[in-house]
Parts: sequence; structure tokens; C-alpha cells
Amino acid sequence: MSSLKPIRRLIAGDDDDGLSRVLIDGPAPNAHPSPTLPGCGHTDLWVWNDSPLKLGGNTDEGNLQYNFPGEPRGGHLRVVQRAGRPAGYDRAKDSEAAPFHAPKMRAGTTGTWERGGNDSYASTMHKTQTVDYGMMLNGARELILDEGRVLMQPGDIVIQVGAWHQWGYPLDGRMAFDMIGADFPSGNGNAVGDDKPMAASAPPPGMKLNRRIVTIDRPDGKSVIVSDGPSPDVLLDPARPGFASQRMWATDACPARIVYETLHFPRTLEPQNGGTSFRVDILPPDSAWRGKVTEQDVRNYFRLMGSPGACAWSADAKHPYLQKAATFEYCVVLEGELVLMLDKEEKVFRQGDVALLKGVRYAWSNRTGARAVLAISTHEGRA
Repeated sequence: MSSLKPIRRLIAGDDDDGLSRVLIDGPAPNAHPSPTLPGCGHTDLWVWNDSPLKLGGNTDEGNLQYNFPGEPRGGHLRVVQRAGRPAGYDRAKDSEAAPFHAPKMRAGTTGTWERGGNDSYASTMHKTQTVDYGMMLNGARELILDEGRVLMQPGDIVIQVGAWHQWGYPLDGRMAFDMIGADFPSGNGNAVGDDKPMAASAPPPGMKLNRRIVTIDRPDGKSVIVSDGPSPDVLLDPARPGFASQRMWATDACPARIVYETLHFPRTLEPQNGGTSFRVDILPPDSAWRGKVTEQDVRNYFRLMGSPGACAWSADAKHPYLQKAATFEYCVVLEGELVLMLDKEEKVFRQGDVALLKGVRYAWSNRTGARAVLAISTHEGRA
């Protein structure tokens, strides 16, 4: 484990009185360093085998065994760490280098296919029966498809919709993945239907939005980049200048569907049918708006987010934007510093920290003088 950077993971749930509290806070224990590549490996943060996700209980499902790529109605959250390619690297002298080959099922799996081409600083060309929400934490990665390649940098998001892909590692880096079981009705995981990608949003003046990359396999089986740019669905809160909620993807079924676009689905903080909603929020300093927002401002925000019932506003609340819903949320800090406010305690989060929120009442507070950026993958929950 010493070769892997520990991942700070906090799990929050309700106590017997319905008050939100910290259940676990510390380095995620389920780390898997590579036996052959120093500084490489992955850490599993949570594993589930069915949806909706269970909200109660005090067990640590991050320690469950995960059989890649998981159950059709399940999935997992993990952070992958890779060492970068050194200067002067010669692939011809790399004992790990392998040629490309015809597609075949990975040994010991039922939903992972490979085509080779891997070496010590590039993964095999592969695809999994999943929809993946990938979040670049630090360093860089090259995303390689049959038709096109892009360099991912910190804060970039990729939505892998069951596509063939390969990873190249030009620099040391860490990336978080929420991998969700998908439906391959054709058996090969190629795109189904023809939901047209939506046009990217223009950034508000002076605001930097996060990059959203969407990949899929066309009906001919070739993996392609569907979209690359800001999210088409960016919601601003007039009461909080500098706030933006960038919706990245949504699933409305379990297992998830393999389609070109999903942002035409209604926006909501409360997915149904075992679905998910993935967004990246830009949070300005609280000092820019604190003491100015009204109850109506807060309720209007939750209405625009499609979930008025998630608003937990009260006149004596510690934070006006408290929320509570029957959801399981994976929250990853991409930039800056935030404070997680629960009923019974507060915790500071920094870049790369992860919070797992099991249907709790909470709010995120930015007490610094700079913006913070938070990726939030929301799954439907059950008691």
C-alpha cells in the first residue's frame, strides 16, 4: 500500500434520531497496489450489487469484493493511480508491451473485452459493460479511442458510454471512476437509438466551466468522441454570483442505457428507477452571498434543480442551502477547499478528498476566498 497515495474517504449517515453524522473518516482501506508497477494501482471506495443503493446501516461496502466490471444492477467507486512515462522510455525494451489482437473476453469476467496494445505506460484497449463517470484529479491521462484521442487534465470529466478505449500515462496521475452497470441489448454495447448530442453552453462571463467528454461505440463498433467541451446544461443561482451547476450525464434505468446523450432528461436531485444524476458544481465563497439570500431564493434554487422537496431550509439552520433526499451521493473535490456541514459536526475537504453521503441532511460551505469545484454523482437510495 505504501506505493499508493491514500485516499481520504468520509462516509456520513443518520443516527437513531435522524441526525446526520460521520460514520467513517480516514484513508480508504481497500487499496490494491500493482505487483509489478511501482506507484500504480487502485483503491475501491464503495461497491454495490443492486440498485437503488442501501442508505441505512454502518457496514463498509468499500471492503466488499468487486468482480470487474460488477453486477448488471451494481457498480463501484474507485480511484486509479498510475505512474507517468519517463523520459527516454523505449517501448521496444518494455517486457510488459503487448501487440493488438482481435477482441476477446477478459479471462474470469463476463463483461470486459480486450484488444491488447498495452505496455507499462498504457492500458490495454478494452471496453466494459458499464457507463463510467471519470473525474481527473491530478496529473494527466491520454484517452485513446478508435477514432480520436484527447489529453485529460485536472478537472476534466469523461462519460464512457460502454466504449472501446485505452489509457496512456504521460504523467503521474490519479482519476476517480463511478462505474455503473449497463444494458447491452445488442450484445456488443454499440450505441442504441439516435439521441442527438446537445450544443455546449457558453461560459458565463469570467467563469471557467469544466470540460465534458462523451465517448461511445457507433453501430459499426468504432469508438468515437461524441462531445468535447462545456456541459450543455449549466444552471446558475441568481442569489449566489459565481455559482454554477454543470450537469454531465444522467441514467434513467438500471442497468443504464447506451445512448449518445441524456441531458434532455429532466433535471433532478432525486433519480428514479435505479438511475443516477452526475453534475459538477462550482461553489463561490460564501462571503459573496451570505446574509443576502432569502428563503425564497433557496427554495427557487431547489425548484430549478427539479427537486423542491430536497430543500431543508429553516430559519435557524447552520446553512441556508441545506438539503436532504433519499439519495446516495458520491462527492469528489476537484478544486479548492470546502466544509461539509452535517447536523452533528463539520469536516474540511480538500482536492482529492471523497465524501459518501447516505441520505443525510447536509450542505457544502466555501469559507475561503476562492472558488471550489465539486463533482457529485447522485444515485437513487432506499431505506
